[in-house]
Amino acid sequence: MTRLGKQLLEEAAVVIDARGDHYDEPIKNFTRIARLWSVILDIEVTPMQVGLCMDAVKTARLCATPEHWDSLVDKAGYAAATAECLKPIGTDDSS
Repeated sequence: MTRLGKQLLEEAAVVIDARGDHYDEPIKNFTRIARLWSVILDIEVTPMQVGLCMDAVKTARLCATPEHWDSLVDKAGYAAATAECLKPIGTDDSS
């Protein structure tokens, strides 16, 4: 029996690749979105905040339709895309 969580992550991986083909790497796409939101909102928005806000949109939708599978897949995808906005593991800017 396939575990639903594993199935969700596998589907999210497929979606991540497809979105990358259409919208570029997450850091580039989220940076583009952040720049636009910064102008609209008149505050600085970071790519990390874009990812968190997009996840919040999916969370709000799940509050209305908790069993909507695509929103769960999207949340997993946004978590992964947001992780790609982090500094690569092993880099250290403290020096």
